[in-house]
Amino acid sequence: MNGTIASSSSLRAAFSHCVQQVRSYDYHHYLCLLELPPSMRKAAFALRAFNVETSRAMDVATDPRIGLMRLVWWQEAIDKIYASKKIEHPIAQALSSVISENKISKLWLKRSVEARINDARREDTEIPETIDELEKYAEDTASTLLYMTLQSGGIRSTAADHAASHIGKAGGLLLLLKSLPYHATRNRHCFYIPVKVAEEHGLLAKQGGRFEIRLDSRERLCDAVFDMASVANAHLRKARDLAGTVPKEALPVLLQAVPAQVLLDSLRKVEFDVFDPRLQRGVLGVPPLWFQLKLKWSSLRGKY
Repeated sequence: MNGTIASSSSLRAAFSHCVQQVRSYDYHHYLCLLELPPSMRKAAFALRAFNVETSRAMDVATDPRIGLMRLVWWQEAIDKIYASKKIEHPIAQALSSVISENKISKLWLKRSVEARINDARREDTEIPETIDELEKYAEDTASTLLYMTLQSGGIRSTAADHAASHIGKAGGLLLLLKSLPYHATRNRHCFYIPVKVAEEHGLLAKQGGRFEIRLDSRERLCDAVFDMASVANAHLRKARDLAGTVPKEALPVLLQAVPAQVLLDSLRKVEFDVFDPRLQRGVLGVPPLWFQLKLKWSSLRGKY
C-alpha cells in the first residue's frame, strides 16, 4: 500500500515537472495546452516536455558532445519505455505512464529525437540545400508532437493529421526564423537559411572552399526571411483549408496554429527583420494578455 502511494506521489511529481518545464521554456504552447480537454492534458504536457528536453539539449550543454550524448540517451530511453523498463527521470516517467495508457506511436517519438540528433551532428558549415530540408526537420520535430497528441486523444482522422502536418511545418519554420539571431551568436548551422534562398538574395559567400551565410546586408536578410515565412504562411493556409473536414474533437489540438499566425504577424510588423528586438518581447512579439485573448477567442469559435 505504501509503495502504491509513493508511486502515485512520484508520478504526480513527474507530471507537475512536465507542466513546469513547458511553462518555463515553451510558454505559448503551454497556453495552447490549457485549451485541451482535461483528459488530453497529461499526455500533451508529457509530450511537450519531452520536446523541451530534446530541443534544449544542445543549448544547455557546455560541450556539444555532452548535448549529443543527452540526445542519444533519450533515443535509448524511448526503447526502454516501450519495453516497460523503469527510468529515473521525471519526463521519462510521465511519458511511460502516458504510453501505457494511450496508443502513441513509437515511430513519431523516435523520429523526433533522431531529427535532433542528425541536426546536432551537422558541421557548422553544413548548410541545408533547400527549404524542403527545413520543412522535413519541422515536420519531424513539430508535426510529430501534434500527431501524438491526436493519438493520445483517440482521434483518428486523415484530415486532422494533414492539418497537423501543415501546422507543425509552419510553426517549426517560423520558430527557426525567430531563432536566427541566437544561432548567429553561436555560429551554429549557418543560421538555418538554405543555400538556394541565401544564394538568391546574395547572402552566400565562399570562404576557403566552403560556403557560409553573410549577414552584412540587413535588407537582403529580410528578403530571405520573407521568402521562408511565405512558405510557412502557405502551410497555415493549407491547414485552414482542411478545417471543414477536421473532426470537432481535433480542433483544440490544432489551436497551435494560433501561435504560428501570431509570430508570422509579428514578423510582418517588423518587416521580417529577425534582429528587431520587438520580436523578443511578450509572447512571440505581442503582449501576453493579447496573445491569451486571441487564443481563447479562437478556441471559443472552434477555429484554428
